[in-house]
Amino acid sequence: MEKMWCKAKINAKLSEDGRFKLSSIVLEHTHVVSPSKAKYFRCHKKLNARVKRKPEQLNEAGVRMSKNYKAPAIEVVGYENLPFGEKDCRNYINKVMNELLGEGDAEALRNYLMKMQQKNDRFFYVIDLDKESHLKHVFCADARSRVAYESFGDVITFDTTYLTNKYKMPFAPFVGVNHHGQSILFGCGLLSNENIDTFVWLFETWLKCMSDQAPNAIITNQDRAM
Repeated sequence: MEKMWCKAKINAKLSEDGRFKLSSIVLEHTHVVSPSKAKYFRCHKKLNARVKRKPEQLNEAGVRMSKNYKAPAIEVVGYENLPFGEKDCRNYINKVMNELLGEGDAEALRNYLMKMQQKNDRFFYVIDLDKESHLKHVFCADARSRVAYESFGDVITFDTTYLTNKYKMPFAPFVGVNHHGQSILFGCGLLSNENIDTFVWLFETWLKCMSDQAPNAIITNQDRAM
C-alpha cells in the first residue's frame, strides 16, 4: 500500500486550568477523504442494547453468523448504515457464548475429560482457551472411535448441529459407517463460534487425534461462507 505521507492533524495541550487548548491544526490532506468511513473508528463503533438483542435472538435460534449480520443491516437499509462491522458482531456473540459457559462448568468439563483419559490412555481430548483463559473449543474422541477410524475412515460425514445443549454452542461430530451399515462416531467438538480459524483448529486437532491419516472424502452440507 502506497504511503500518502499525510500531515493532517490536530494537536491539543492540557493547560494549567485543566482545559485542552488547540496548539496546531493542519487540515490539508494528501488523499481523498471519506467521512462516511469514520464509523469504523473504534470510538464510533457502538452496539446499543436494542442492536445487541437482535444478534442474540438469532444466535439462540441457531442462525449462522454469516446470516446473523444481515438482519440489522436490513433494518437500517444497508450495511453502510450500521455503526459496527461483522467482526464486531462476531466478537459480541463470542463474548456472550463465553459468559454462558461459566467457570464452574468449564472446570467440571476439564476434570471429566482428564478422568476419562486416566481410565484409558487412548482417550484423546484438547481444550482451546482464549487470552483470558476462558474455554473456547473442546474436541474429544474415545479409544473405540480411534480404532474404528483405522478400519472405516475412508469416508466421513461432518456437520454442525444447534440447540442440542444448554449453552446453544455448535456441536460438531465426525461420523462414519461400519461394515454393518451402522453410523459410528469418530470424534466430536463443542465450539464457541463457526469462523474459519475455529474450523481450521477443529480439523487439525481431529487429524492429530487420528495420527494425521486424512479420509479419502468428507461429506457435508455446510452452507456458510468460509
